[in-house]
Amino acid sequence: METAKKKRPFGFYVCALGFTFERCAFYVVKYMLAIWIATTVGGGGLGLSDVYASSISAGFVAATYITPMVGGYIADYWLSPRLCVIIGMILMGLGYLCTWQAHSMTLVWVMIVLVAVGTGLFKGNLSGVNGLLFEDKDELNSAFSIQYSFVNIGSFIGTTFVILLIGPKGFNFVFLLCAIFLFVDALWFGLNSKALGDAGKKPFKHDQRQFVDKAKKKEAESKPLTSGDKKRIFAIVLVTLFSAVFWFVWYLAYMPAYFYFGWGDGENFLNHANWVIGSFTVPTAWFDSMNALTCIILGPVLAVVWAKMAKRPKGDMSMFKKTALGMMLVGLAYIVMVAADLIRGDGQASLLWIVLVSLLMSIGEMIFSPLGNSFITMIAPAKVLGLLLGFWPIAVFFANLLYPYLYGWLKTTTFWVGYGGLGVIVIVLGLALWIGSKSLDHLASEQ
Repeated sequence: METAKKKRPFGFYVCALGFTFERCAFYVVKYMLAIWIATTVGGGGLGLSDVYASSISAGFVAATYITPMVGGYIADYWLSPRLCVIIGMILMGLGYLCTWQAHSMTLVWVMIVLVAVGTGLFKGNLSGVNGLLFEDKDELNSAFSIQYSFVNIGSFIGTTFVILLIGPKGFNFVFLLCAIFLFVDALWFGLNSKALGDAGKKPFKHDQRQFVDKAKKKEAESKPLTSGDKKRIFAIVLVTLFSAVFWFVWYLAYMPAYFYFGWGDGENFLNHANWVIGSFTVPTAWFDSMNALTCIILGPVLAVVWAKMAKRPKGDMSMFKKTALGMMLVGLAYIVMVAADLIRGDGQASLLWIVLVSLLMSIGEMIFSPLGNSFITMIAPAKVLGLLLGFWPIAVFFANLLYPYLYGWLKTTTFWVGYGGLGVIVIVLGLALWIGSKSLDHLASEQ
């Protein structure tokens, strides 16, 4: 049976488009926040340093990746996951309204709090509801890869087109537009909730299907965690920790792309790459767009690849190996950045080098990141599903919490020594994980 060719329920697209609207707003704000803070006041920004700008942007992203644990716990035991999703969308919209009126850091902090709480209620829970629409575990990897394309469609639209409105309209207007996207998102999800059937009506503790044994749709949530449950939970924690290394260097790579190779208004932008094609200056936001476009294209491709690999006698490549491969590719992206800097000499690097950096980062991301929710949905005990779906993003929380400190230190070192050394370390860690993956796979298969 070709699971990749099965018709997906309309409810899947309701959830997937829910991510499209939300991610469009989020990635616009993620890009703008650092640029806006580091842009001079005359250019419509706050005129602060790039190191401070990177720490605020990182804090914003980090906050949105720690709260899903709390939101997941709420959806596990107390509230309908569907209700959590809608409340989350509204809170995020209110947060972006704050930056629409912000001319100092005060309302920026209010925005960060509102968006963080809203994301906590929204993110993992929407994935959890979407996962409940599928009875067959073999459909999950394919479905979540397609969902990831919808995520990146939102990112691509935002960082490619919406961001262009900064020029004629200014930063604050674009923040307003992001708020409107979230309110439209809440309407879309609410008005199409019938397409979800019973998925997400009750807390996950009462509603989670089990994929370990098709003859058992549910386990008794009242039973204590077994030894196998604990080993599978440990496998999830372990993959999450390795993914934290990936995200640490992945988010850090944006800082040299924006401020070392990029261009902008102010002394924080060093312009070490040529972003001009003919008479057109390529926006630095298109570095983000390249990532999104690559993910959009690779989503359906990898969905087919994973489905075909799952039919092999030895099965699909393990989650540990996919994570290791992702780490090695992002490490290679750093080596390419260093090569670009060495080759440019005292001039500017070709924009093609920057494109290659983004491609390597994006391919590395797509190989393992979309499958985190699928991996957790398949092996997590029902009573802690929402909590573990919320735990997966904690890797990004720690990555964003820590990388600004390393970025500040790297600015004091020679570019090729600092970034090249970091790239080598990540590649070595990826190789170590790949070599040890066979032993680690047994944890995920424990019953």
